[in-house]
Amino acid sequence: MSTKVSIIGASGYVGGELLRLLSRHPGVEIVAAHSRVHAGEYVHRVHPNLRGVLSLQFTGEDPVSVASKSDLVFLSVPHGASVKLTPKLVDMGVRIIDMSADFRLKDPSAYKLWYHYEHPYPDLLGRFVYGLPELHREELRGARYASAPGCNAAAAILALAPLARSGMIRGTIVVDVKVGSSGAGGKPSLATHFSERFGVVRPYAPAGHRHVAEIEQELRAVSGREHAVAMSAHSVNMVRGILSTSHVFVDSGDMDPAKVWRAYREMYRDEPFIRFVRDKKGIFRYPDPKIVVGSNFADIGFELDPHTSRIVALSAIDNLMKGAAGSALQSMNLMLGFDERTALDAAPLHPI
Repeated sequence: MSTKVSIIGASGYVGGELLRLLSRHPGVEIVAAHSRVHAGEYVHRVHPNLRGVLSLQFTGEDPVSVASKSDLVFLSVPHGASVKLTPKLVDMGVRIIDMSADFRLKDPSAYKLWYHYEHPYPDLLGRFVYGLPELHREELRGARYASAPGCNAAAAILALAPLARSGMIRGTIVVDVKVGSSGAGGKPSLATHFSERFGVVRPYAPAGHRHVAEIEQELRAVSGREHAVAMSAHSVNMVRGILSTSHVFVDSGDMDPAKVWRAYREMYRDEPFIRFVRDKKGIFRYPDPKIVVGSNFADIGFELDPHTSRIVALSAIDNLMKGAAGSALQSMNLMLGFDERTALDAAPLHPI
């Protein structure tokens, strides 16, 4: 018997990726793709890659009504919108995977600091599992509620978690992320206009990026220690992908490639979507977003800088996949008892 799944806010880039992935999942039935703006239109009018794949039409029906016909709902709506809808869905008993930031943070006070509002349902925060399976697999098994990670946060956390877990990190972690244009969503603005966006390496959050809260939260969870994160984000001239470059300062005795490799392998040895990239030959010697596009892989690598006792921890993901829809589907598979690789086993595209 198929699990009935709906997507609220299915017309955005993440909604489109969820539809693409779910369309080839043998254990689910997509019962509704919700969009008030595009109600009545076939999904391929908005997501042209789905022509011939799905014959589904968007519905503008009330989200609560949509959820009443579903076993599980993906909430692919903006920050601040999910928090208004989620309590109603919780009362209905439907499973929820929230794609927004509204239930990612465990500490209610963090919302005031990073999102500038008082969280209206702090009692619900502890009921949502942070949807990064590499860190929370056992909590996700059979869970009713999950919150998908922020894309920049996911990239940084995956590179940093083994180092935090090993206890090697000393002092502030410096994180630099470079993000493709799809990370800004599908709604056009002057900043995303082709004439202004093409060819740029544009700092858009040199300090104070909201995903810092998630990174610090998850590093604390994996290590039992507080870690200060200083993060800067840049828009760059690509459509999909994130490269996270993190600078971690350690004791000189930890400048040992074997020790660093051991930290990564002990944590990620059996992970189906983690690939280690640190080659001596070729042009793709380190993680590169270009070679993960369309996949749920996270490519992880590192380099050592003995001069400053620094580990440069690198990760590359597709922001719409491992940074959003891919992690969400992987979480869904765990929540519903499927093999977590189901509908996520496609290789990346190359060249692109």
